[in-house]
Amino acid sequence: MASTSHGSGGVAARMKNAASTFCSDSQPIIADIRKTVLLMKDIAVQLEEDNLPDKVKELEDAVIELVGLSELSVQFSSAVQVFTNRYQPGEEFTNFSTLFEDELSEFKAKQSSDLPKHRLIRQFKEAVWNVHHTGQPMPGEEQEDIVMTSTQSNILNVTCPLTGKPITELVEPVRCMECRHIYEKKVIMQYLKSKQQRGQCPISGCPKILQADKLVQDPLLLIEIDEMRKMNKETEVEDYTMLNED
Repeated sequence: MASTSHGSGGVAARMKNAASTFCSDSQPIIADIRKTVLLMKDIAVQLEEDNLPDKVKELEDAVIELVGLSELSVQFSSAVQVFTNRYQPGEEFTNFSTLFEDELSEFKAKQSSDLPKHRLIRQFKEAVWNVHHTGQPMPGEEQEDIVMTSTQSNILNVTCPLTGKPITELVEPVRCMECRHIYEKKVIMQYLKSKQQRGQCPISGCPKILQADKLVQDPLLLIEIDEMRKMNKETEVEDYTMLNED
């Protein structure tokens, strides 16, 4: 069935509103999952101290399932936004189902398929391992791996390369689905416009070519930025306390 240009324009607007709403609705769910995983980690540590490995394993399996659901939500939301950004109204019939499935499959293919190596899951395992093996690397890992896991984050750049502002101060942060770097949306869009909608990532040393439709505000981004904001405040309080003690 063909659609008119006017009707297609209305569809595009509704799609953008739906994508924005879906992302916003996903954020509290993902935030609650992350809080639940942290709580389960504390409970698992207690169970490990009580020498109840079977109970710890049950919690670990539940954590893997929860993190998997969280990742699926992020993937789905990001795919919706990319698909919406890419959609161009036209006169010909558009098979939305096929296009979206293709976009979601492409997005999933670029994500890590090994959930047990997810940062939250590894931190869960490390907390349990450290109950009886403090300071020792887990089987198959080196000491450096432990340090990296404890400090690593999905946030790859702490400032926007174009504005110089910390990402915690960005008005509308977006993340590139290709290289995972973060930018101020208005500024990066202007940058890409000057490059005919395709330009190399402005992060020094990053070889990825950016596309406007692949810049999204996935539901996890705002959560991670808020976590970084809280962490920065805690660090400032600690530094202030240490200065007063001196």
